[in-house]
Amino acid sequence: MDLRIFTEPQQGASYETLLTVAKATEDLGFDAFFRSDHYVRMGSSADGLPGPTDAWITLAGLARETKRIRLGTLMTAGTFRLPGVLAIQVAQVDQMSGGRVELGLGAGWFEEEHRAYGIPFPQEKFARLEEQLAIVTGLWGTDVGKTFSYVGKHYQLVDSPALPKPAQRKVPVLIGGHGAVRTPRLAAQYADEFNIPFASIEDSERQFGRVRAAAEAAGRGPNDLVYSNALVVCVGKDDAEVARRAAAIGREVDELKANGLAGSPAEVVDRIGQYSVIGASRIYLQVLDLADLDHLELISAQVQSQLG
Repeated sequence: MDLRIFTEPQQGASYETLLTVAKATEDLGFDAFFRSDHYVRMGSSADGLPGPTDAWITLAGLARETKRIRLGTLMTAGTFRLPGVLAIQVAQVDQMSGGRVELGLGAGWFEEEHRAYGIPFPQEKFARLEEQLAIVTGLWGTDVGKTFSYVGKHYQLVDSPALPKPAQRKVPVLIGGHGAVRTPRLAAQYADEFNIPFASIEDSERQFGRVRAAAEAAGRGPNDLVYSNALVVCVGKDDAEVARRAAAIGREVDELKANGLAGSPAEVVDRIGQYSVIGASRIYLQVLDLADLDHLELISAQVQSQLG
């Protein structure tokens, strides 16, 4: 079971804070550092200060400041960037990292942040996402010296040089969500990993099954994809520490235990094991208190160490 650290900087984090957490992620033996792609805080439990940071600018900086961990997004909002520009950005950050980047790409959903920063919020987002995936992967997959063209409803590319290329032969693409039909089909066509965020074991098993069936229908092996979950994490050495950490992020312990990974290290290891049984081989630990590095140390020493 791979454990990855997943951050939500829109809730309030500077680049320096993210750098500190990313270095701790690397030093403590976690597999990867991922971040969300949002520009406005959510809920009332955080002030959002000092303001938003851009996902790919952040990852470019971290690419030069880290050496081992994978770096990526859950999920880059398709509404924020033109697909040709995104392909350039991700390829460049992959080069800067020596081939450690992964691209999670979603349709975009949070209308408030689009209004706040003047970003168009189209009604037909899923069809755009499908074209974006075709373009980004098509640009990367075009041989050097050849050109790439694409004619879609939303995007048209003519004789693109399809440069630069990523350092990796293939940048892993993550697709995720709860959609019952279109999402599994898109994952089967384009994804190296399917991620379901904040879902119960039962809902995860059901959605993994849909993706497996879609992969087989598309001529892929159902195990060609990595299956992963993103879950909030709140671990403590004892009940008091769990309660303190839950309060720090404005959550209740019982709710966190029901909907995430919360409790003692033993409780969390057991819960992760239940997700493993239904096919998850990777967990993104949503860490909401980025100042609490002791939390990461505890998870590394007493949770990750038990998962092999």
